[in-house]
Amino acid sequence: MLTDLRNRHFDLIAFAYDRLIGRPDADRLANMLGLPVQGRLLDAGGGTGRVSSFLRPFVGGVVVADLSEGMLRRARAKEGIETVRTRTEELPFPDGAFARVIVIDALHHFSRMDEAIAELVRVLEPGGRILIEEPDLTLPAVKLVAIAEKLLLMESHFRTPEAIGAVMKTRGLSASIRRSGHFRSWITADKPR
Repeated sequence: MLTDLRNRHFDLIAFAYDRLIGRPDADRLANMLGLPVQGRLLDAGGGTGRVSSFLRPFVGGVVVADLSEGMLRRARAKEGIETVRTRTEELPFPDGAFARVIVIDALHHFSRMDEAIAELVRVLEPGGRILIEEPDLTLPAVKLVAIAEKLLLMESHFRTPEAIGAVMKTRGLSASIRRSGHFRSWITADKPR
């Protein structure tokens, strides 16, 4: 069943999500992703398409995959974005369908993180790049956020950037970690050609 407590939470906040979270640093993300590219971009756990809508001019197409129908409704209202309601652990795309994959502040919401990463690698084309942005669990403020999300019954599973990078490496990808020093970390991983 695709509906659970997390999805209801995101369905409830979808109307205000883009305003609450704010505008992404699209130039920084485009640089980390090595954009522009001709191929398509998958925004896994992409919700409203808040981030991928700003990256759309740099890629050949954008697909937002998410479980929250409320969030996807908002994404569909944005020009040039396709949406698919699905779990990241069970993506309905063929192997190598995307040149770039992003997971922005969502990996900790995936029920089975290792399986989700395996699926992201599967749908990434050879020579493609994955970018994961996550709260940096090594910081005390993020540890408090993790506790708060548990109390809100969000079933979040936070991992350190190093643990996420290690999973990428077990899937045959080279991975590097960048930290903001405040709250965020970015894990980029390239799939061999």
